[in-house]
Amino acid sequence: MTLPVQRVTLITLGVADIGRARAFYEALGWVPAEATEDVVFFSMDGLALGLFGREALARDQGRPGAALGTGAMSLAQNFETRAEVDAAFAAALEAGAAGLKPPEEVFWGGYSGYYADPDGHVWEVAFNPFWPLDAAGRLGPAAQA
Repeated sequence: MTLPVQRVTLITLGVADIGRARAFYEALGWVPAEATEDVVFFSMDGLALGLFGREALARDQGRPGAALGTGAMSLAQNFETRAEVDAAFAAALEAGAAGLKPPEEVFWGGYSGYYADPDGHVWEVAFNPFWPLDAAGRLGPAAQA
């Protein structure tokens, strides 16, 4: 029996207002790969991030009328230095994010902080000295083991 490959190819965030959500991520410097009035996709080096209206996402999931929540999980971006973490956190706040925890030294030996996008989706920005990044900014082999 062959086990499925462990990977994620698309993360879709349910949002209250597509225009507002798109503007937030564009203010971070992200460029849409595809967009309509109902959905926006950002290419993320082999992965895509989608923004989809919450009601439309609930219908697409076969749960029309479901109240979709946020904040029960977090997405993360790792950086090569603490200064890059600080810059990413500041850029998110300037773009309209709510600061949840300013970047600081953390118990596991790294440096990280958290913010919430305008829809409450939580992002961690981190420097992890135990998870080196390759030249393209992807997690290196040590982090994937």
